[in-house]
Amino acid sequence: MAIYDFGIRLKELREGKRLSQSDVADRLEVTRATISGYECNTITPSVEQLVKLAVLYNTSLDYMLGMENRSYLYLDDLSESQQKTILDVVDRLKKEFLNPL
Repeated sequence: MAIYDFGIRLKELREGKRLSQSDVADRLEVTRATISGYECNTITPSVEQLVKLAVLYNTSLDYMLGMENRSYLYLDDLSESQQKTILDVVDRLKKEFLNPL
């Protein structure tokens, strides 16, 4: 499994849009040093800045954060009882397969 690097991902996205660090800094109303810090992993962007970066780079937060290949189970359209049943089944499967006898 490859090691994920947030800063490298940001730099690749920026370069893919042919933007300089100064261009991005101007659009996010921060300094160029801040963008450099994001790309060097010495500064962590706020949630607000992450959203602005995702919009600027036309990508998802999942992709920016290296979570695009994770599996998700959405239960929003199920009743509370149905959600509980599904979660109980998932819990039993985890116990069976992660803690075999």
